[in-house]
Formats: sequence, C-alpha cells, structure tokens
Amino acid sequence: MPKRIINKVAVIGSGIMGSGIACHFANIGVEVLLLDIAPRELTDAESAKGLTLNDKVVRNRLVNDALAKSIKSNPAPLYHKKFASRISTGNLEDDIAKVKEVDWIIEVVVERLDIKQKVFENLEKHRTPGTLITSNTSGIPIHFMSEGRSEDFQQHFCGTHFFNPPRYLKLFEIIPGPKTNAEVLEFLNSYGEQYLGKTSVIAKDTPAFIGNRIGIFGIQSLFHLVKDMNLTVEEVDKLTGPVIGRPKSATFRTVDVVGLDTLVHVANGIYENCPKDEAHGLFKLPDFVQTLMDNKWLGSKSGQGFYKKVRKEDGGSEILTLDLNTLDYRAAKRASFATLELTKTVDKVVDRFPILISGKDKAGDFYRKNFGAMFAYVTHRIPEITDELYKIDAAMKAGFGWEHGPFEIWDAIGLDKGLELVHSVDKKTAAWVQEMKEAGISSFYTVKDGATYFYDIPQKKHIKVPGQDAFIILNNIRASKEVYKNSGVIVEDLGDGILNCEFQSKMNSIGGDVLTGINKAIDLAEKEYDGLVIGNQGTNFSVGANIGMIFMMAVEQEYDELNMAIKFFQDTVMRLRYSSIPTVVAPHGMTLGGGCEMTLHADRVVAAAESYIGLVEFGVGVIPGGGGSKEMALRASDSFMKDDVELNRLQEYFLTIGMAKVSTSAYEAYDTDLLKHGKDIVVVNKDRQIATAKAVARLMADQGYTQPVRRKDVKVLGKQALGMFLVGTDSMEASHYISEHDQKIANKLAYVMAGGDLSEPTLVTEQYLLDLEREAFLSLCGERKTLERLQHMIQKGKPLRN
Repeated sequence: MPKRIINKVAVIGSGIMGSGIACHFANIGVEVLLLDIAPRELTDAESAKGLTLNDKVVRNRLVNDALAKSIKSNPAPLYHKKFASRISTGNLEDDIAKVKEVDWIIEVVVERLDIKQKVFENLEKHRTPGTLITSNTSGIPIHFMSEGRSEDFQQHFCGTHFFNPPRYLKLFEIIPGPKTNAEVLEFLNSYGEQYLGKTSVIAKDTPAFIGNRIGIFGIQSLFHLVKDMNLTVEEVDKLTGPVIGRPKSATFRTVDVVGLDTLVHVANGIYENCPKDEAHGLFKLPDFVQTLMDNKWLGSKSGQGFYKKVRKEDGGSEILTLDLNTLDYRAAKRASFATLELTKTVDKVVDRFPILISGKDKAGDFYRKNFGAMFAYVTHRIPEITDELYKIDAAMKAGFGWEHGPFEIWDAIGLDKGLELVHSVDKKTAAWVQEMKEAGISSFYTVKDGATYFYDIPQKKHIKVPGQDAFIILNNIRASKEVYKNSGVIVEDLGDGILNCEFQSKMNSIGGDVLTGINKAIDLAEKEYDGLVIGNQGTNFSVGANIGMIFMMAVEQEYDELNMAIKFFQDTVMRLRYSSIPTVVAPHGMTLGGGCEMTLHADRVVAAAESYIGLVEFGVGVIPGGGGSKEMALRASDSFMKDDVELNRLQEYFLTIGMAKVSTSAYEAYDTDLLKHGKDIVVVNKDRQIATAKAVARLMADQGYTQPVRRKDVKVLGKQALGMFLVGTDSMEASHYISEHDQKIANKLAYVMAGGDLSEPTLVTEQYLLDLEREAFLSLCGERKTLERLQHMIQKGKPLRN
C-alpha cells in the first residue's frame, strides 16, 4: 500500500463546524479548499453597488462571510491569524472540480440525509479515485450516506466526527461504513493522533456514536434527576464542575453555550433510533426542557437559556438563573454543600470520588444516584457502540472535557462500591461485569511497565491499550521510575539517559521546594545522566511563582530573606541555561510569570500548541524578578541589527512585559520572541509532548552538547533608552492611561531594560542585569499599592502568579 500524505483537503460546508475544521487543518500547515453554495439572491448592499449574481464576490459571499466570522470568533479557531492564508474559498458550482486536486474531502453540510447524498453524488463526478472522503455527521448512519456510490468511493468513505470547537476539543470519532478499507481507518486513526493532535476513537455506526451517546445520556439523566431531587441550576453546576474534574461550565452553562436545540436534536435522535436502549425513557424530554424549546430559550444564541444576562439600572450587568419549578428568572443563589467542603484539601480529583459518594447530605445522594445510573448505562453499551471499554472513557475525556471517564471513576471508588451504587438506583449492570468479578478481577484498568492495560471482555483479561508507544504517561511511571522526590517535585527516569522534573505543587506554582527540586534534578543529571526535561501533565505547566510567600515576606519586611528567595530563583533559571547537560522545558496551558521565566532559560523548548505564555507580573504590581526582565533585555540586544533603530526594538520587548502580553497559542509566542524560531518547536498533540522533549534532549546529548559560556555581550542603551521610556510613562500618566503606581512599575522596568543610567550604549553581563532586576523587584515589594494588589489576589483565591 503506497504511503498516504495529506497536503491539501477540501471542506464542503462553511458553517461553524466547517470553518472550524478548515481552520484547524490550516493550523497544522495543510492547504485547505473551503466550498459552500452560491447565493440565490443579492443583498441590498450588493444591489446598491450594481453587482449581479454572476460576480465572483457575490458567488463566494456565503463562504467568505462564514470564514471571516469564524476567524473573528472567540475562542480563536486559528493558532495564528496568518494561518488563514492557507485557506482558499470557492463555491460548489464554479469550484467543485478543484476537489480532484485534494487528498481528503470532508463533508460538513446540513444534517439532512437527502442533501448529503446529493452533495456526494456531485463530488463523485470530480473526485480522484483513492481520495479519502468523509462526513462530519454527528448522528446520521454512515451506511445510508454512501448508498449508490461507486465501489472506490465506499472503500474510501467513513465518518470523521470532530467536536466543536475543532481546535480545542480533542475527540475525533472515526466511524466505518460497510465497505471502508481497513487501511483507511488505520490511516485516519494515526493521522488524527499525530497530526491533528486528537484522541482518535474508532466507533461503531450506531446513533450518536460514542461521545454523544454517553454524554447526552449523562445530561438527560441529570435533567430528570434535578426534578426528582429538587435541585437548583446553581446546585447542579456546582456539583458537576471542577470538583469532579469537569469544565467550569459544568452542565447547564455548557448546554447554554452549545445550544439547547443541539442537545435536543441528538437526544431525539437517540430516542427515535434506539428503542431497545434500557434507558430509552430518559431520552424523552422533561417538561421544563420542552418549555424552554417552545419559548426558544436556547442559550447564548438566543440571549437566554438556563441563564440570562440582563442590564441593571446602574448600567452594570447581572446573570439571572432559571427557576426550574416556576420557569421564571431570579437572582443567582449561592450553592453550598458540606460534602464538597470535605474535598477542598484534596488536590487530586481522582481522590475525591470516595469522599463524594460517602456524603451524608444532598450532594452525597446526588453523586450516588448519578454515578450509579452512569455505571450501569456504560456497561450495556459494550459491545453495542464499541467493543473496548477504554474507548468510552477516551471519548468522554476528549469530547466533553472530563478528567476521568466513567470506568476510571468506578475504579477510583472500587468495583464493589460501584456495584452497590448501581443496585441502590434499581439498575443492573451487563453480565460481563459480574463475570469479571467472579474471575477475581477487581479493576477495569491496571498499569504494567509504565503502560495502561484495560479489561478486554472477550479475552476476559487485561490487555494493553493500543497506541501508547508514542506517549510517556508520567502517572504510570512515577512509582517505578522515581529517583528523587520532595514536596514540590518528583524526578523520574524517562530512560535512555534522560531525567524529567515534574512539578507537584498546587497549580504547579513555583516555590522554594520546586526550585530545590530543579537544582537537585540538574545535580543528578550532571553526575549520572545525559539530559533533563522539565515537564508535567497537569492542566497547566505553571501559573508562576508562589506570590503568597513573597507577600508574607514583604509584609513582615523580611527583605534579606526575600532577596535570597529571588536570587535563588534567578540562580536556578541560570543553572538551566548554563548546566553541563541539555535542558528542555515542555510548557503547556498557562505558562505564566515564573513558569514563563523557566521556559525562557531552557536550551530548547518543546511547547504544546495550546500554550498560553506570558510575563504577567505587572498585574500584581512588580516586574519579572526571576530572570524575565533580564532575558527580554538580552533578547532585544540579540535582535539589534546594523542600521536598526535600536530604541524601537527595545521598546517592543519592554511592551511585552509592560502590557503583560500572553500568547493565545505557542505559535503566537514566536511573535514576542518568547519562543525562538529555529530552536524551539511546537507539538500539536500534548500527549506526545514529554516523549518529544525526551527525544530532543537525547539528540542534543548525542550531538555532543557543550556547556555554554556565560554571556558578557548584552548591549544595553543606557540613558538614551531610559529617557525615552520615562518620557513615555510621564505622558501616559498625565493622560490618565496608567496610574501613578503603574508608572512607578514601568519606570523600574525601564531602568532594568536600559541597563541603568549608563552614559552610553555598553556591553554588560547577564549577572549585571539580574542584579538590577532583583533590586527593582525588591523595591516594588515594599510599595503599599503592590501589597494591596497581592493581598487582593490572595483573598479572591485567584492563581498566585509571578
């Protein structure tokens, strides 16, 4: 079988999903042809310009408007706006012949079988034999869509279901048709993981496939449960959000964002097409949901749903909540449960489940009923929707943002306890669960030699989850590969001479224990290993330094101790840069303040595409004090070119800190020089990040890594730059763009990045700049306004970032 390469795709249909899919292919460097129908009538604006239906600008209006709207949407569908240039547009009358040039055609038109069949009929006239052709349907049976098409068409046809928004949700369901080639399924499964950064799951051709079948059951089950238990909207969202590892939008806010009509469409499809489902009645809409549909209270798209944003008399806004009993909107009520209070000190979500189901209040009752119903339901979906239980968990995690899938939650509370919950809600599991228990197997998953194994029902034993060879799962190797541990980090042996230093602090914030752990990891690597990766697989790489500690030292005026703490941070990042072994940092998610400073000082960076990197210290009233201010001055110096206006270049780097710019993707971080072209790399699939970082460290070692020489050639501009900055901040404060305190912070940063008040441009060392940075940081920590900002953040429970 010849190697299949995807250089160009055609996306048919430019709605929210079609444009989103087109953008994500553009994100990974693929050329995209986006097509939609040509308009049948002119707009008033087009008529006023004298245009006709034959003009190209009119004929491509629908597709161009849809793509433009998508690109402007929030969250952004593109990693970088310049990637939009990879997308060309057209219409299905003038440009359909161009599909003969593409490697993959993806249909994303309206969810009507007759329309899809007509589109496929037209596409087949122009499609090159052997070209992949797939449908993004969310529920129409795949075998209906390919009826009447050629043998080659059917062999290369299947469903490829992206979840919305395609950039952010990782689930990629692949649904074979009756004649789909095995090679096609294998290719799409691999391509989804490696190139699109997805969790690929091959599903059976059943209504709603895997993700929506289980997800919609969960939501419908909740809809019925809230009435039975007389729960409020706020209470349900409190119980089904981050406390159990679900998104902050939880249940009702998620429904509002997605659109109630979308959920109802899928639920009705399951109700109509799955009459033998043992939970068939649950998919029938409760009265309150039907009333919302009748009133067209569909959520964000209609301006109101379970929540409603209204203007107050004082000009402010307020979020009202729907009372599920009266169906009137009312002021929001705070939800509070004693059971949830018991979990506040439990950092790991997986450790909370036994506590939650043991609760003595309404929350405990809710979890017992909710999990009991879910556990029973998922057992009966095997082998109906999939033969392997791990695919159900994978689909829920990747498609719905759950931290743990149903079978993983069941393992967390124990097999027998889960069976007890099922029986308590008058449900029964599928027979295979009892057979598993009788065989002496008490868990759905186990870990062996760093790999995850799942219980395979036909073989009646645990077998390895496929596709793990490209991953390193830190959770699976901590116990067996640990070489050092303190309260802030675990250092693991990744094999092949490479260590990994994994943060274990709350929100991966960086305090003294983490810094000590990093230094210990460097010591170990220099003595016994060949390289070091600093990476973790938490939600975020690091929200920054622990400013709670800084606040306490500043309040107590322990400036000697504070000076030592800041110097320890600076010395640690400099060790990363100047150790005798290669260091690779692997940022993902929020990489802020101190986390960004760690990233800036590595030999190489292997960043996840979804990395939000920035020096945000201005927000808490200080400048970057862990080497960040120094490093931006250094990078500005390195960017100076002959005949360049150096002051303008330096100003760009100054504003990166002064405006607390945070990249919305790793690719954007190249624009502000937080990542370096030609040195740092981006991986789309976060699951492959640690393995890739290890490979980079290994390659650097194999190429003969030499300890770098400390820099003595950083060009600073002295009084010339300082004067420019001070005039600028004076003007901004006088115009009330910034406060007096903001001006003071900016002036301190200006002093550092100018290299002080030197009389002329001078070459200085990094340590010279670090000393200026530390002195400026310490002086700001003594400011009353800075302490007030720090205290405010701590009281609000916001992430402690520096």
